[in-house]
Amino acid sequence: MDELWSFVQRKSHKRWVWLVLCRRTRQVLSYAIGPRNDATCRLLWSRVPARYRFGRLYTDFWESYQNELPVCQHWPVGKEQGETNHVERFNLTLRQRLGRFVRKTLSFSKCDVMHETCLRLFLHEYNLQCASNYL
Repeated sequence: MDELWSFVQRKSHKRWVWLVLCRRTRQVLSYAIGPRNDATCRLLWSRVPARYRFGRLYTDFWESYQNELPVCQHWPVGKEQGETNHVERFNLTLRQRLGRFVRKTLSFSKCDVMHETCLRLFLHEYNLQCASNYL
């Protein structure tokens, strides 16, 4: 699990994209867009499919993860341990392929609906590619 920063219309309108990635298949299991707080973390956890809710959850040390995720499954780790490399690599892929998610860019979303629609289309295509590579 991880989150990345983006914006809509201007940099002062921050949007955090929260992601859950399956380490085995590299597919994105769920996402949530919102502020970097407990409510968005709770929304992200509620969107994780039921069959994935019993595995280990590797995150950074952000307080919202510790507040909202089941204690017995949550494993906060630092970047040096390499447990979150897959999701960090996905964040870079997202920023490379979608200009609106780059921090310094001329292309950006003008409304929240288009921001999320663009993300959903990308995630759908990305998950299809991961599924075909996994088979």
